[in-house]
Amino acid sequence: MTSNDASTASTAPAGPGAAPVFAGDSTRAARKDEHVDLALDQRRDASGHNEFDDLDFVHQALDGVDTDRVDLGVSIAFAAGAQYAAGEWHWETPFYVNGMTGGTERTTRINRELAIAARETGLPMACGSVSVALDDPAAARGFAVIRDENPDGFVMANVGVGRPASDAPRAVELLGANALQVHVNAVQETAMPEGSRDFSSWLTSVEQLAAASPVPVIVKEVGFGLSRSALRHLSEIGVGIADVGGRGGTDFLKIENARRSAGEYAMLAGFGQSALASLLDAPRSAPTLLASGGVRSPFDVVKALAAGAQAVGVAGAFLAAIGHDGDPGGAERLIALITDWQARTRAVYALLGAVTRDELLHTDLILRGRLREFCADRGVDLSGLAQRSEAHRA
Repeated sequence: MTSNDASTASTAPAGPGAAPVFAGDSTRAARKDEHVDLALDQRRDASGHNEFDDLDFVHQALDGVDTDRVDLGVSIAFAAGAQYAAGEWHWETPFYVNGMTGGTERTTRINRELAIAARETGLPMACGSVSVALDDPAAARGFAVIRDENPDGFVMANVGVGRPASDAPRAVELLGANALQVHVNAVQETAMPEGSRDFSSWLTSVEQLAAASPVPVIVKEVGFGLSRSALRHLSEIGVGIADVGGRGGTDFLKIENARRSAGEYAMLAGFGQSALASLLDAPRSAPTLLASGGVRSPFDVVKALAAGAQAVGVAGAFLAAIGHDGDPGGAERLIALITDWQARTRAVYALLGAVTRDELLHTDLILRGRLREFCADRGVDLSGLAQRSEAHRA
């Protein structure tokens, strides 16, 4: 759950241990807290159906494996950048805490609890957009707390497209980050009352931020999907990792439209592609793919992995465990939830006969509903997806 911070917050001094404050522009801080409330309200109001329900596995009753053999570890490969060599990260679990929030007193508490849970379970963790902290040092504590609580973990910083290239190393330094998410959110900006309306330089901006970053860059949509063309563009400019960030989870169009008195952008409801649609439509030349958007359970994680994701980001389900205000019991609740997700992910691997993530790519997939319609219209080989196990054995 991330958002681009187009407004500029003023700098205000903060004493030792003080919470982040925004003396000049309260709109930005209020929006951070409002996003948390609206995102959690969406979870309560949702019908529960999204396109993860449109993907089924063909059950192979005699192909299961011993759960004890399952290895949940995944390797995330990345190409060389201007300031780093090619390499890969190894994560012990195929899902991670995706970017959510930060920069206010309330969201600092949330980030602290998320970071503690990530530390105790070994999950990688991203933060929300740090742009506000780059503009206002008083807000930095809301993000630095992540590294303070998780000094040895895998941490991802986050900035919005359109920021100056010099912000890339600043964002990485703020969190001692291992990677930098650059989020793109044209749909959100369109509905945002104070949002940008000029997207013409975004590809150039991504290229410049990636070139300036001292760590690998992950380009991330915020909930409307990355198309085949967008993924090709990212590969062409040297971006090695992309989070397709599909429709079906936290809806930033709906969030921003709710901040308008007339709600005039409701006309765009349902715009974009789901994570599964983006994964199945991805070109062979795509960067290494991560997936997020609408992930509600370990079964959704496994579906995304089987559709081509190397790892899966989770935001809303984990935020709900932490709660609105990041109370001290939030980390314990989230640790218990993550531990349960790890156990159930392992169980589903075994049921499907997969010892590793790569073996999930040989499972047979049946598509239904809107997901099937999208993939059929885009020329995805539906029959091939439904018979992958036979093709692998051959």
